[in-house]
Amino acid sequence: MNADPAVMEFFPACLSRAESDQGVDRIERHFRERGFGLFAVELRRDGTFIGFIGLNVPRFVAHFTPCVEIGWRLAAAYWGQGLATEGARAVLRYGFENLALDEIVAFTVPGNVRSRRVMEKLGMTHDPMDDFDHPGLADGHPMRRHVLCRLRRY
Repeated sequence: MNADPAVMEFFPACLSRAESDQGVDRIERHFRERGFGLFAVELRRDGTFIGFIGLNVPRFVAHFTPCVEIGWRLAAAYWGQGLATEGARAVLRYGFENLALDEIVAFTVPGNVRSRRVMEKLGMTHDPMDDFDHPGLADGHPMRRHVLCRLRRY
């Protein structure tokens, strides 16, 4: 999934197997340190792994951090079926009801229409004044600009 150019279109690069494994290590460490994280997503019908959806604390500093973000990444074969939205709704409920979070954010590059549509379906709001340059990307990088969406506890 992380090596698929379609899935990684709005990330700086596809990931090697070693980089993907390091990402799994970071996810597991986040669970140990924070008690929550990015959950593996499997199909109910047969247990096929299709990606992840969950909560994360970004490691960078920006005008809206510290914060908790919701994120998702699904294999391309499972796009357009409502699975990201369904899973993200469950994760939001968990974050607000079990973790008592006051706000959850999401961010992506402006051109990531699919993820922005999921954010809209979740009821997240976008204020252009919140948009930011991702500090993990160099000045001039075409993906540096990000939109930020927010959702307050309901």
